[in-house]
Amino acid sequence: MAPPPQPLPPGLSLGRTLGKEKFHKSQHWGFCNNVAMLVGEDKPGIGGEPLPGQKLKPKYSVFPAGMGSDAPAWVAFDKQVLSFDAYVEEEVPDKNQELYRIRHCKIYFYLEDDTIQVIEPRVKNSGIVQGTIVRRHRIPLPPPNEDEYYTIHHFNINTEVIFYAQRYKITDCDQFTKNFLRKMGVRLNPPASRPDDPYTKERQKILDSMNPLRPYERVDTLKQFLEHDGHVLRFFCVWDDPESMFHDPRELVLHYYLSDDTIDMKEITPVNSGRDAVPFFLRRDKLPKYAPTGLYQPGTITARTVLNVFGNLVGNRGRYILDNRKTGAVHQEFYRDSDLKIGEVINVWGRKILLCDCDEFTKDYYRTKYGIEDFTPVPYKTLPPPKPEKTFPPYTGFGSEEDSLCSCMGLLPKPPQKDFKKFLEKDRSGLESNILRFLAKFVTDSPVDKDRKFIICYFLSDDTISVYEYTQRNSGILGGKFLERGRIKKPGQELFKSEPSEYFKAQDLFVGARVCFHGHNFHLVDADEYTINYMEKHANEFSVADTGFILKKLKDIAEPRSREIRQVFAATDPEHTKVIAYEPFRNLIVSITDGAFSEHEIMTIGRYYGVKEEYETDLHLLLAVAQEQLKKNSFENFGQLSAVFVYNDCEKCGVLPYQMCRTICKSFKLPLVDDLLEAVLTMFEDDNKQVEYKKFLDGLNWRENQIPAFQTIRLPLKSNSIFKL
Repeated sequence: MAPPPQPLPPGLSLGRTLGKEKFHKSQHWGFCNNVAMLVGEDKPGIGGEPLPGQKLKPKYSVFPAGMGSDAPAWVAFDKQVLSFDAYVEEEVPDKNQELYRIRHCKIYFYLEDDTIQVIEPRVKNSGIVQGTIVRRHRIPLPPPNEDEYYTIHHFNINTEVIFYAQRYKITDCDQFTKNFLRKMGVRLNPPASRPDDPYTKERQKILDSMNPLRPYERVDTLKQFLEHDGHVLRFFCVWDDPESMFHDPRELVLHYYLSDDTIDMKEITPVNSGRDAVPFFLRRDKLPKYAPTGLYQPGTITARTVLNVFGNLVGNRGRYILDNRKTGAVHQEFYRDSDLKIGEVINVWGRKILLCDCDEFTKDYYRTKYGIEDFTPVPYKTLPPPKPEKTFPPYTGFGSEEDSLCSCMGLLPKPPQKDFKKFLEKDRSGLESNILRFLAKFVTDSPVDKDRKFIICYFLSDDTISVYEYTQRNSGILGGKFLERGRIKKPGQELFKSEPSEYFKAQDLFVGARVCFHGHNFHLVDADEYTINYMEKHANEFSVADTGFILKKLKDIAEPRSREIRQVFAATDPEHTKVIAYEPFRNLIVSITDGAFSEHEIMTIGRYYGVKEEYETDLHLLLAVAQEQLKKNSFENFGQLSAVFVYNDCEKCGVLPYQMCRTICKSFKLPLVDDLLEAVLTMFEDDNKQVEYKKFLDGLNWRENQIPAFQTIRLPLKSNSIFKL
């Protein structure tokens, strides 16, 4: 432990440390080298001998070097305070009731700077200004040692200290102070008894002998409040009001507060019920149980009971005393949590309330405290009357059907709402056009019209259809737009009716379907690759592209004719390659199903079991195509592009991540399309998905490493075979 801080040297007070030059009375003038100067008290006389009455202080600590911490006192003893119990005996010359007064106080000694503070605890109704008696500061010793200050060595138990002519008797200290003083080598005295103030003791006897006329009865509810604050039981109730006009039940919510056993109730007011919405049906308070004799009259239940001792015998004036035994008190019972159960009927100031249900917290509470497991609710809600069916007038023929229908929804006509969410999801986005295109022909016997070809476009964003006619040379018919884009009604519907008409949906269009657009019959004979792929990806929306549904349907039809199907497959594939062409397979399905399968369903099965053709991709071909594009755009900044790659290669290992290489090429505005750039970068990837950018740049450099373009070689796995058995 660090030694206690040394006091300020003589002649230098606390005020000087604050920047003000003050000099102590013990300092005097002297001569040094024939120059008059101020000489301190510590300067010895001739020969180093102390002057008469001079006390020389040691320059070193009483503790040997190396003991304790090297930290300064304000760090080593920070927030460490010695606490002593003391009292002051004060004379009272102006009162006959007391000759002296004992005032108890606390003495705090702060180890960090040897400051002292004296505090007197406040006593109720003492009439004395109490609190801080001596503020915190360094206190000098009494004369004749007023040039020195109190230190830790001046304090002990059962001793006296004098602060500014006031004598304090130390009686005891706390445990920390005792341990600290023992470590400092102080021999502690035994604790002294603390005398009582005689006047305070006499007053306490008088207070104890007094019997109040109205004794205070304390009911301790703090424990219940702390345990159950915020815990509320909730019951759903119903009150069948017999005095109401229509005898309709009124729904209520009962809240039981476990913190103080109070109850409040709120009414659930239905919409358009005609009743005023009030904050509470029952204000929060303890709910008394209904007495058999009825409600108590006002004044029957009181907090105090008063007895008339003499009646009217003495001068027609009564003599009343307080009945402490409460012989005539009326004890009233209130509803508790044990009285509330589902199915019980409680009396709320004369109203019969039925408890029908409760929430989960209430169920857990009763299950834990009372062991109740049956919480079957009591049905109390009547079934709502059926809503009358809303009828609309028939369509008038003016405007669209949706617009005419909206004018019947309210007094203020509003335009029909569009499905904006569907528009955002199915609108064109990048390469996703969300347009289904079919090739169609006229269903007619006319030799002029039967060879005409049409392109039917279905827009998934708003379910509209447009038809374009394919231009054919020397046909005598102008091609182009055949039908304006819009929603098309299905044929055979009544025009003037109240129900909305049915329009063509995406599920109605597939290969092999026959549709009628405004009196024109079309036969859909083909579809583009995007349409077929879209329908296969969304097979749950298009049954004709659902492979599982089609195979289940085919199994039910073809299972009795399995031998015939095997014979047809064997005759079609004499070389046993287990692969046949699509046309014999289609003819077989048509003959088996007798036209039950559409052309699109047969095509879906063929695509599912078809043999995919693979093509070999050559690196030299990709580089040749890339160099050709770079050459056409006159790109020659390969040196700068290489410097950017080297700059981003912090580890100088010659490889960079794929995404970083792609970002660099995009930021450098490399004139290559995205698909070609990604394919070339993929060719130079290693096993760790890192691109060797040096080889990549050498392959693209058409100035130094030019690669002649050549055509790729198509290598089908099976020639002339697209369906696998």
